[in-house]
Amino acid sequence: MTTQPLQFLRRGQPVALGNVPPDRTLLEVLREDLGNTGTKEGCGEGDCGACTVVLGEERGGQLHYSAVNSCIRLAHSVNGMALWTVEDLAEDPLIQPVGEAPAAPQTITLHPAQEAMVQCHGSQCGFCTPGFVMSLFGMYQNHVCHGEPITRELAQEELSGNLCRCTGYRPILDAAQQMASLPGMAVNEAEVLQKLKLLAQDQSAQAANLSYIAPPSQATLLAARAAHPAAQIVAGCTDVGLWVTKQHKQYTQVIDVTRAAELREVAQHAEAIHIGAAVSLTDAFAALTTQWPQLHRFATRFAGLPVRNSGTLGGNVANGSPIGDSMPLLIALRAQVVLASQARGERQLPLEDLYTGYRQNVMAPDELLVRTVVPRPSAQEQLRAYKISKRFDDDISAVCLVLNLDIADGTVQRASIGAGGVAATPARARQTEAALVGQPWTEATAQRAAAVLQAEFSPISDMRASGAYRRQVLGSLLQRYWLESQGHPSVSLDTLTLEATV
Repeated sequence: MTTQPLQFLRRGQPVALGNVPPDRTLLEVLREDLGNTGTKEGCGEGDCGACTVVLGEERGGQLHYSAVNSCIRLAHSVNGMALWTVEDLAEDPLIQPVGEAPAAPQTITLHPAQEAMVQCHGSQCGFCTPGFVMSLFGMYQNHVCHGEPITRELAQEELSGNLCRCTGYRPILDAAQQMASLPGMAVNEAEVLQKLKLLAQDQSAQAANLSYIAPPSQATLLAARAAHPAAQIVAGCTDVGLWVTKQHKQYTQVIDVTRAAELREVAQHAEAIHIGAAVSLTDAFAALTTQWPQLHRFATRFAGLPVRNSGTLGGNVANGSPIGDSMPLLIALRAQVVLASQARGERQLPLEDLYTGYRQNVMAPDELLVRTVVPRPSAQEQLRAYKISKRFDDDISAVCLVLNLDIADGTVQRASIGAGGVAATPARARQTEAALVGQPWTEATAQRAAAVLQAEFSPISDMRASGAYRRQVLGSLLQRYWLESQGHPSVSLDTLTLEATV
């Protein structure tokens, strides 16, 4: 099999690389093939953010920026995009001063993301600094360049995927807020978009034996899946990337679902929201929080922003990890998944019925998950999502519990409860739901249901928590839900605010 040349835009010029293996990561290409070692290799699993770069792609005629982890991003996935690394911010001729004459050629002008880090003393050892700077650059383009303020809360949310072990976060958060006060710089987006058009590839002309296949439509994607049932399916690659970097797996052929137009859409219908399987977690959670604003903090605790920018909702669901946070939420929201194959067309089923065992599901070898259908909220429903983990941000759940009760006239009319971290698959707490439906919504009912919930699952003990702890947490969270439904304030780290100190 052959590989299609990898082409992307950097510093205003196209970069073309041949013979890039389908499972080679973007970080390997940057450091080993191009010799750009400013981007650092840290954890190799998307946790620390030292390898963060920013991608730019055209969406609806606009340039969209995403900070991503290059260590777990397959290189071919950036084909046809613009790429910025930490070396580029002071060198890219398309990053230009705002409202000023360009600096003299011999003058090196730092980007506001870099200058703010210098002025606020945001770097010590410097290893994490390139990743922080690139996350700040993404924040600058997405917010400062649109006249939006960088609040302390926004800075904390968007930097939660970058870890610093020596400087501490206060000066880095200071730098995030100071960027807007420095002389402005902005990407010449019109020129970038024009150059990206020149890089556009006719994906329909791909050879059938390519080792990295990225079909542009659902039809061509399903045809590729039928023709290559042994190929590794990837979306955002935030889990498969770990198989490459940590388990040293090798893949001779990859099918990338993220270029299929239909799978990239969020469609608003009267009864439900249809979220394509290739929609990023960032965009999928944005669509959900429009309907359920209380989910905002839960959504921002799903890994860090660079992971959410790469990872997809469909990929998280299809992966079926028992500790994936989106599935308990979607189960509680009574979501359905749509599976499709070239031969048999589409079929729809409740999300909780997708799984048959640990990382096993009902999909046939030629089937793919193409979208998730989420019903709109009812007037009576009360939704709460809880994530328990050792770290507040950028951590995997020990227990995830999402409760969604329809309560009318003091009685539980309907109940949907999704749980993660307590079974071999994401699970629906059917016994607990049955113990609630038709009962008066009282403290006694909540306590009885909590006991049922604790007995319904037999969680294992592992490095994140013991089975006994997990069972205790399940009951406690249901009682917490009861208290919050009665107007008691939630007391947690969510209620704390960060104040700048001098």
